[in-house]
Amino acid sequence: MSKKNLVIESILGIVWSMVALWGVVCFNSYILMNLPLLVRMELSIVLYLIMAVGPLLLMIRAGDTWTDYLFSREKIGAQIIVGIGIGLIMSAILTLPLFLTGHGQWSDNGKHYQFLWQYLYELVYCIGAVSLTEEYIFRGFLYRKLHDISGSFRAAALLSSAAFGLFHIFGGNLVQVGMTSLIGLALCLIRKKVKNCTTLSLIIGHGVYDFLITVWVNVFLG
Repeated sequence: MSKKNLVIESILGIVWSMVALWGVVCFNSYILMNLPLLVRMELSIVLYLIMAVGPLLLMIRAGDTWTDYLFSREKIGAQIIVGIGIGLIMSAILTLPLFLTGHGQWSDNGKHYQFLWQYLYELVYCIGAVSLTEEYIFRGFLYRKLHDISGSFRAAALLSSAAFGLFHIFGGNLVQVGMTSLIGLALCLIRKKVKNCTTLSLIIGHGVYDFLITVWVNVFLG
């Protein structure tokens, strides 16, 4: 595929994701909370996954496969174990110290749960919706396209991580955008340097990290 087509696909993919994100934010703000709980739970997952539909269609159109973006066919178990390890280590470095030192409010996501089913749903939501969507878009689809365009890990990692940070602008501020960009860059480096680490590993690691924030909120602030 020509570099021109790769550039067009990259732009179309990220534009779709950003527009879909804006639509989801608006829907959640004005409609979602007025719906029954079960419907909210189902829609929260479906709506997040919709953000990846544009890149997915472009992937299919280009003739790419899941193994091009997400995982290796070999050592699936090792990829999963590495992912769990990534999530635990990220949590131990980035969020758990805040709670242990009395600054947990900086990471308070407002999810103060009481029941086991809420935690089970949160785990599914974090891995099966949020991290699946974000890692597929930014460390899968966009990174791969940018790497094919530039031939450079550095350029692909920096640009995809900057886009990842910008993706979080609706839910935070410029500081959060910057921090999220750095996390994205770290995830790119981890995938490159850690044995048996694939985008599948990053999906699991990202999801476990997000899920543990909710756990720490309820342990230390609940």
